[in-house]
Amino acid sequence: MNAPSTTGVLAGRSALITGASHGFGLAVARSCLDEGANVFVCARDPRALQQAHADLVAHAGEERRVGAEVADVADAAQVEALVSAAVERFPELSILVNTAGVYGPKGTIDAVDWGEWARAIEINLMGSVLPARALIPQFKRVGNDVKRVGKGKIIQLSGGGATSPLAGLSAYAASKAAVVRFAETLALELQEHRVDVNAIAPGALNTRLLDEVIDAGPDRVGEAFYRRALEQQRSGGTPLERGAELAVWLASAASDGITGKLISAVWDPWRELPDHREDLASDVYTLRRIVPADRGMGWGDA
Repeated sequence: MNAPSTTGVLAGRSALITGASHGFGLAVARSCLDEGANVFVCARDPRALQQAHADLVAHAGEERRVGAEVADVADAAQVEALVSAAVERFPELSILVNTAGVYGPKGTIDAVDWGEWARAIEINLMGSVLPARALIPQFKRVGNDVKRVGKGKIIQLSGGGATSPLAGLSAYAASKAAVVRFAETLALELQEHRVDVNAIAPGALNTRLLDEVIDAGPDRVGEAFYRRALEQQRSGGTPLERGAELAVWLASAASDGITGKLISAVWDPWRELPDHREDLASDVYTLRRIVPADRGMGWGDA
């Protein structure tokens, strides 16, 4: 058991973490607890959530620091109920980490089940938008109350699907790119209310999503992606704690004012970003169209 930290970077803060019954979401919840935060977690599976809640209570050392609620984050009514329960439990709640997500169907767009494709979009995109939308009034109150500890922080889980096409995983790729653009847009909308919004790429994680890719096989996800998955499985992938560490940093005061960015836990020097605030006012770490001049080509200029 860990004693509650009074000196951690999230001491006195509270976080809502979606998709936290296993994998990366559970790792983020543990890291938040280690840094002094209270956490409220959700997931769709009641049994998995019950086990995660018990694990987090044991990790925290006291039950009062951990809340849990079963919720489908793609369902607006369930999200409203989730947010109400979380804010009632932790009135000072000022951190949201959206980690709920799925790969969706594997295969070419003309061959996959359309219902499964649309459901993946709902979970990955709506499941990121709805919790953020529901918490905006709470975060505005936090941001406008100078007596409260810390700014509002919204952290969205993105990944490789946002930055490159993934044949055979079109629902995942499309939804994750949309999540990043939503984060960029929401960052602008909430800037005056002292709310930072960012997306993170946690690295190649060995979670049940990797198992899904391997089980699907090369015919459905492509030979190259399948081989990368096998190599990732053999190597162990990126530790869950690496991305969780970035999530905690973005939730802390150390990252205040850094907003509207997609940051890689593995490849980007994120701890150094406060030293480059002027440069971050540009379009670095964002999704943007590449024009010929960006690649040194002497054509295409208006």
